[in-house]
Amino acid sequence: MIKKTYNRIIELSDDHKQITLPDSRYYRRNGEFYPSVTYVLNSYPKGKHFEDWLKKVGYSADWIVKKASEEGTATHLLIEKYFKGKKIKYLNEHGYPKMDPIIWQMFLRFVDFWETYKPTLIETEVHLFSDKLKVAGTCDLICEIDDKLWVIDFKTSNHLQTTYDLQSAVYAQMYKECYGKEADHVGVLWLKSKSRGQDNSGKRIKGKKWEMYESPRTQEENLEIFKSVKRLFDLENPKHKPATTSFPTVVKRSV
Repeated sequence: MIKKTYNRIIELSDDHKQITLPDSRYYRRNGEFYPSVTYVLNSYPKGKHFEDWLKKVGYSADWIVKKASEEGTATHLLIEKYFKGKKIKYLNEHGYPKMDPIIWQMFLRFVDFWETYKPTLIETEVHLFSDKLKVAGTCDLICEIDDKLWVIDFKTSNHLQTTYDLQSAVYAQMYKECYGKEADHVGVLWLKSKSRGQDNSGKRIKGKKWEMYESPRTQEENLEIFKSVKRLFDLENPKHKPATTSFPTVVKRSV
């Protein structure tokens, strides 16, 4: 299901004769199509490490990427249910696991973060846009921790990437434009960290196998880098429009 709050390109005509398809790459804003932040960041250079990895895994690359994406999506869905106050079970009525153990483990790491630091929830899965940057996206979490406003994105990858810094910075900028509030902190809640436990100094938010990561660069620096990536994206995609918008569900040959 596509949430209405996403404002993705999805509509159903009253007579059910035409469907406007959802497109994860674009959002509609005042008659314009804004590309998603993640779609723009596909233009960021992958780097030598990615090229070496691609050579190593060969034809398995697509399967690995797909599996990682599915793990991330499943973890996000569990977190959504958690926020809605639903009871979430790992085993089904027959005593068998309902999901891959790694998905459940990453979800439990999120629960550990939430119950340990007890944030005040402001928004979750909130649709945002920027008329300055001409992009849109959906931020995982807006909350307050110790009276400080945080803009947070969840990540379930094996390694942190520079694009995460840029993505989070843009989310903070979009939140500022949409709600008029500037974040005190912009972070990535990394649910596959190598962290061994809490920070005894109390300076960092972290636990066993998870941590809150903040970019070593400033918000302004990350936004400037994103703008450079966006210029490359615009160069290769001069017309911002979904590849597929709609298709009829009823067809009849005209006589």
